[in-house]
Amino acid sequence: MGKLKSYQQQIQEIVDKGINTAEEQQKKLAAKPFDYAERLETEVRQYNIHNVRLRYNKYSENLFDQLRSLNNRVGSFAADLAAKLEKEAAEGADSVSDTAKEVSSAAQTAKKEVAGEKKTATRKSSTAKKSAASSETTSA
Repeated sequence: MGKLKSYQQQIQEIVDKGINTAEEQQKKLAAKPFDYAERLETEVRQYNIHNVRLRYNKYSENLFDQLRSLNNRVGSFAADLAAKLEKEAAEGADSVSDTAKEVSSAAQTAKKEVAGEKKTATRKSSTAKKSAASSETTSA
């Protein structure tokens, strides 16, 4: 029974230490907002509302000026990027156009060659027919 009592006391001491630690942490956390409020109260007493408003307006104005500047830089970047893309697209279109002209020229040349071969074949065929007809009349 003595061992059980010893274990019970050890567990109770551990729980007490945990509770004490939790209490200390809670007090530290709870003190932070109050400390901040006390410092803020001291600082606020140094400024009148008019000066606070002027500072606020100045900070706001600076913030929005920086945002406008950033917007202008992003706009310039986007414009440069768009110009580069348009240039590349135009160069690509020119390349396609040049290739199409080359293909068209090659097709025209091939067409002329085929037409020339047909004329030659037609001439040979009609010459052969005439020869065959004269051979037939001669042998008859």
